Amino acid sequence: MEDERKDGVKRVFSGIQPTGIPHLGNYLGAIESWVRLQSEHSSVLYSIVDLHSITVPQDPAVLRQSIWDMTAALLACGINPEKSVLFQQSQVSEHTQLSWILTCMIRLPRLQHLHQWKAKTAKQKHNGTMGLLTYPVLQAADVLLYKSTHVPVGEDQIQHMELIQDLARGFNKKYGEFFPVPKSILTSMKKVKSLRDPSAKMSKSDPDKLATVRITDSPEEIVQKFRKAVTDFTSEVTYDPARRGGVSNLVAIHSAVTGLPVEEVVRQSAGINTARYKLVVADAVIEKFAPIRSEMAKLKMDQGHLQKVLQAGSAKAKELAYPVCQEVKELVGFL
Repeated sequence: MEDERKDGVKRVFSGIQPTGIPHLGNYLGAIESWVRLQSEHSSVLYSIVDLHSITVPQDPAVLRQSIWDMTAALLACGINPEKSVLFQQSQVSEHTQLSWILTCMIRLPRLQHLHQWKAKTAKQKHNGTMGLLTYPVLQAADVLLYKSTHVPVGEDQIQHMELIQDLARGFNKKYGEFFPVPKSILTSMKKVKSLRDPSAKMSKSDPDKLATVRITDSPEEIVQKFRKAVTDFTSEVTYDPARRGGVSNLVAIHSAVTGLPVEEVVRQSAGINTARYKLVVADAVIEKFAPIRSEMAKLKMDQGHLQKVLQAGSAKAKELAYPVCQEVKELVGFL
């Protein structure tokens, strides 16, 4: 089977950019499933993909702090270095070596037709960098370098996942069966929408500070943000994303943080108006994030521990990456 490793091991890989404190959407859309996957699979790698973050300008001091913050956040959310390899992408040089080899195998129009390139360059008035254009190839190298078999992805990453699969097949066709063709694990949670604009997804970069709930927000801040959440003029709590985007977003969040089915959330909310319901959802989010917020505050006080975790994880990742990269170099003709 093309999606299997020769040793039969199922290996999961995923990465997250160190761009500020994770928000509710990051947690429900990715991190929560990462915690679950590390208990379901014997070989799991999670990377803080700092090389990807510089596709847009970064202040070095802010980036450095963001790497520590993301490490603390992942550990506080339940990522366990005993169950998974948590590492810093830039500390494993094989990522960029494989990325260059794969870059030389792909045609320019394929990258220019990717939806995210079009969307991001439109925002930047067609002033995107080469890094922004080619980062999906680096993403492919991240996955293939470990001969990963499964990748948890959101709906907006499907195109990039297809590119990774095509690059694996293209390499195998040219040099012989080498890379497993990884499968997507679609994360179950749909995109969490902005509290201020239910047509847009929740984002760290949203200029409206009330739109995004961060995992470190205080209970008072969370209550304020949910109080100001955009709903509509109907007071009843129902789930109808097409016609009632704002209320449906609240119901989806409530369902996700409590583990209750959407139907049960709606049933329990019968007779509550939307103004009161906002506070019910806020309370559920506060309860979910309280232990995470407390643990993250402790972890951020001990930068030495965070450094040790990343160094140990990066050493383990390097141990796995080096022999694969050497084999690739041999196949390509460098060795």
